[in-house]
Amino acid sequence: MSDDILSQNEIDALLSSISSGEMVADELKKEEEEQKVKVYDFKRALRFSKDQIRSISRIHENYARLLTTFFSGQLRTYVNINVASVDQIPYEEFIRSIPKMTILNVYSVEPLDGSIILEVNPNIAFTMMDRVLGGQGANKGKAESLTEIESLVITQLFEKAVSNLEEAWSTIVDIEPSLQEFEVNPQFLQMVPPNDTVVVVSLNTQIGETSGMMNICIPHIMLEPIIPKLSGHYWLENASQERDLESYEDISRSLKKTEVEATALLGSANITLNELLHLKGDDVIALNQNIDEPLTFLINQEPKMLVQPGKIHNKTAVQVLEEIQGGEVDL
Repeated sequence: MSDDILSQNEIDALLSSISSGEMVADELKKEEEEQKVKVYDFKRALRFSKDQIRSISRIHENYARLLTTFFSGQLRTYVNINVASVDQIPYEEFIRSIPKMTILNVYSVEPLDGSIILEVNPNIAFTMMDRVLGGQGANKGKAESLTEIESLVITQLFEKAVSNLEEAWSTIVDIEPSLQEFEVNPQFLQMVPPNDTVVVVSLNTQIGETSGMMNICIPHIMLEPIIPKLSGHYWLENASQERDLESYEDISRSLKKTEVEATALLGSANITLNELLHLKGDDVIALNQNIDEPLTFLINQEPKMLVQPGKIHNKTAVQVLEEIQGGEVDL
C-alpha cells in the first residue's frame, strides 16, 4: 500500500487534532503547497515542449519509412527501420552515449544553420557495405580499421539517401541536405558547446539478420528558426491547406476527358408480361409522364438534373432546369 494513503485510525487522529486546535487546517494546506517543489537540472535544460517533440517524432517516422524503402532497394534484402525514441539531452551526453568508434555522417541543412549528425552502429554499417559489395550481409569489421574503399562505399550509400531527409522535412521547411563530413571518432566532432541542447532521434534498424541502432542528432540552433512550425496547431493548419497543385491539375485534366453516358428519360410505363408478348406494330404505350412536367436527366444511370426537351441547330436537345440534390428522384 502507498505511504500516501492513511489508515482509518490515522484519519481519526488527524480530525481529532484539528477539532482540538492542536493542528490548524491552514497550516496543513501551507505545508502541502511547500512540498510541491520540482528538481530542475540547469545542465539539462528542456528547450522543446512535448508538442514540439511529437512533431519531430512524426517527421522522423516518415523519414524511417522512406529509409526502409530506399535501403530495401539498394541492399536487396529485408530492411525495417522505425523510431524508437525522441529525447532532448545535452550534446555532451549524446557523445558519451554512442560507441567510441562508430560511423558518423554529418549533413549540412541549408538554409538552416548548424548540421545534423547521423550515427550508424558499425554492425549496421558493415552489413550494408557487405550487401553493396555482393556479400550475404556479414558485419565483421571495426570502424577504426576502415579502408579508403570501404569508407567511400559507406559514404556514397548515405549520400544517396539525403533525398529522403529532404522529403521528410518538406512538410515543415524546404532544406537542401548535403553530406559534408564522414567520421568514425565522435570526439573529433564538436558541432555545439557540450551543454547545448540537442534532439536525439533513435531508430531501430534491422537489415537481414543484423539489428542495431541509428541515431540522429539535431542541435537546438538548427531548429530554433522553425520552432513555431513544430506546434500541433501548425500541423493541423498545414494539413488542411496542403495540396499538390501539379497532381490536382493532372487529375482535373484526366477527369475532364472521362466519357460518361447521358440520358434524358422521356417517361416510363408498367405493363404485364402478357401485354409485352402481344405487342405489335402501331401499338401505343402510354407513359406516366405529363407533357408539362420536366424530364429526368441521368448520368451513368444516376438521376442528376431536371430538364425540358427542345431543339438547337435542328438537333434534339434538353435544357437544364435544376440540379437534383443527392441524386434522389422517383422514376
